[in-house]
Amino acid sequence: MTESLHGLDAKLALRRGALVLDVDMALPARGITALFGPSGAGKSTCLRAIAGLEQDSTGRVSFGHDLWQDSARRVFVPPHKRRLGYVFQEPSLLPHLSVGGNIDYGFRRAGRPAHLDREGMIDRFGLRTLLDRRVGALSGGERQRVSMVRALLSDPALLLFDEPLSALDATARVDLLGCLERLHGTLQVPMLYVSHNIDEVVRLADHIVLLEGGHVVAQGNPQDTLTRLDLPPAMGEALGTVIEGTVRGIDTHDQLIELEFQGGTLWLPHHEERMGQSVRCRIAARDVVLSRERQVSTSVLNQVACRIVAMADAGASSQCLVRLDASGSPLLARITRRSWHDLGLSPGDEVWAQVKAVALGA
Repeated sequence: MTESLHGLDAKLALRRGALVLDVDMALPARGITALFGPSGAGKSTCLRAIAGLEQDSTGRVSFGHDLWQDSARRVFVPPHKRRLGYVFQEPSLLPHLSVGGNIDYGFRRAGRPAHLDREGMIDRFGLRTLLDRRVGALSGGERQRVSMVRALLSDPALLLFDEPLSALDATARVDLLGCLERLHGTLQVPMLYVSHNIDEVVRLADHIVLLEGGHVVAQGNPQDTLTRLDLPPAMGEALGTVIEGTVRGIDTHDQLIELEFQGGTLWLPHHEERMGQSVRCRIAARDVVLSRERQVSTSVLNQVACRIVAMADAGASSQCLVRLDASGSPLLARITRRSWHDLGLSPGDEVWAQVKAVALGA
């Protein structure tokens, strides 16, 4: 398979009931791009339109050097000719085939390409002992694993994942999210990943597109995009900081890890991290408290020295958003306007950002 030199360009319009989709996106040729937004924002509809499953959509879609749709020129490539690997919220497996049969369905149709590691993929997703089972005997998490491996082995040019974890219970969701994280580093084709769960997005995405009411309100890398001060109120719960760092210490007694990042160090809950491992976490803006002085005799484990970059009102509320710089790492805090005034804060001031360890999710 020849890797595309260009990513996905999609300029699409579609009316579906009360939703009016009107998007213009230019997405990278590598890595995972997340379409994120509240329910009803148009994420799944956008994904279906890109796949060619919404034939009444108008506009232009290209991937690499391939033109998939151009309404002005009456060009429309059907979905089965777009080389897509599509994973839906509910797995659409073939019930008359075993797990192995479902996995091999797309693999055989693709000509059993030598560059795809069938055996490694089966082991990575924990399917080795399930190959002879009928899919009707599988749990929801197991069925979704099969669906993902089948898509990956179909030799796609582009992967489309539509909220693949939302129908799973908490245990299966965490387990499968771990599989996707491990896949991320070796993924050779780009993926579009739809989710309304910001923690999923932060753990997986290299690029993020924020949708609201059928429109793109922002796009870019998660670190910069989720600390913007001009996002609409509907994105309020997603606002925060994405931190990438390296595990430099493990406290087995208190079950914490010490994460070193550009702006300093943080203590996070210990799960299964190893020394030297790269870890990504999110600090929600609402979980950051600002102070003029470094605090002592406090239960807050994490205090990071920062400089105030800017402040903006957080919609029609009593709160404001404060963008911070921690030695080159952006941070975001949501505090009350009264606190801003009482502390006499202004851009350029040096402050301490306090974050509880429990507010950090690896």
